[in-house]
Amino acid sequence: MEMGTGKTKVLIDNLGILYNQGVVNSALIVAPKGVYKTWEQQEFPKHLPNYIMEHTRLVMWQPNLTQKQILKMQTIMESTDDLKIFIMNTEAFSTEKGIKYAEKFLLSNKTMFIIDESTTIKNPQAKRTRNIIKLSNLAKYKRILTGTPVTRSPLDLYSQFYFLDPDILNFSSYYSFRSRYAMMVNRTMGSHSFNLIIGYRNLKELSKKLKSHSYRILKEKCLDLPDKIYMKRIVTLTREQQQIYNDLKEQALAEFNNSETVTVTNALATLSKIHQVVCGHVITDTGRTKKIKSNRLKELLAILDECSGKVIIWASFRESIRQIEKAIQEKYKDKSVIATYFGDTPVGERQNIINRFQDPKDKLRFFLGNQSTGGYGITLTAANTVIYYSNTFDLEKRIQSEDRAHRIGQTNKVTYIDIMTEKTIDEKIVKALRNKINIASEVMGEKAREWLI
Repeated sequence: MEMGTGKTKVLIDNLGILYNQGVVNSALIVAPKGVYKTWEQQEFPKHLPNYIMEHTRLVMWQPNLTQKQILKMQTIMESTDDLKIFIMNTEAFSTEKGIKYAEKFLLSNKTMFIIDESTTIKNPQAKRTRNIIKLSNLAKYKRILTGTPVTRSPLDLYSQFYFLDPDILNFSSYYSFRSRYAMMVNRTMGSHSFNLIIGYRNLKELSKKLKSHSYRILKEKCLDLPDKIYMKRIVTLTREQQQIYNDLKEQALAEFNNSETVTVTNALATLSKIHQVVCGHVITDTGRTKKIKSNRLKELLAILDECSGKVIIWASFRESIRQIEKAIQEKYKDKSVIATYFGDTPVGERQNIINRFQDPKDKLRFFLGNQSTGGYGITLTAANTVIYYSNTFDLEKRIQSEDRAHRIGQTNKVTYIDIMTEKTIDEKIVKALRNKINIASEVMGEKAREWLI
């Protein structure tokens, strides 16, 4: 089901039905880091019926187990009539500890094993894919959720459907599956010889195999969806980010505490510098840009794997735009799939970028800009997915940039995805903008201090 069409609700409804029938008493949910917390915080409280929720034990995986967490995890291994839910991030299946607890949970219960954003297991050679598939034999039911099961080639389907049941594709080996559906030629570079995929075949046969085991919904077919669909993807700070963030926050709080008045300009400048850190860089007092290791870029690339069609990406900092452009070009091996539209973009090139993006036949797929330059007066209705890599403090810029895709000429629902870091200023910015609060007018004096606490 395409992003924003409610696949999580459908899965939870399915789980509730099977639980009521007595055929499952637990669910093991595996999702990427940016998604798995929303299952606990939003999806189950919203969609699981109250009469089941009252008898549900839900535990989130934590790699650093405290004694309290270990005791909590023991409660979902017990034989009871309650619905037990264990939510883990995909990366945990690359660790012995994660595998151990997942196996124990599966052996203790009649479990539905769920992979959310299942393209995370598309690589059959990856350690986590092999571990997940091995453990899947212990589950009573299995489900995969994704908006785009094929991100690069039809071969992406193999491990996703092998997880469900090897008999669906009827191949016990990835290489035999590849031989059936890919056209290859042998190439030699120096002393190295390898097989190169030059095309695909028998795709109608493959499609027929999948048809009775899959359910496909596009946004354009969902007439009851709102015109604007809002989603969040959560990232965590790296250790380096956390250290710099804490230092800057403490210095800023000290500055606010020692000053009777703080001008709007100074307050916003202070908050902006802290926001830079969250986004993966900081500009020093000498004007030099220092890059900081961050999980944000990796999460953006994961989202793009789930998207189909053209995408708008908004980033409020120049350094972020440069990093994103480079990462997308490296990922897709093609500079023509992305164009940047910000202050450094020559005026004479800007309309051509818009024309190319609006042309459905043009290879330009990603429009990357900042809200100050690209957020006003242009039409980008070729996209129905808009990603905010980072936001500004300006409500008007948020509203205007949203409307580049949501205007006359748009025939589809538009999905807006905010990448954000929990328990930081980042989270407060997204919340304020979604509630139509103009942060720039709020951040004055003591209110600026409140944004840091």
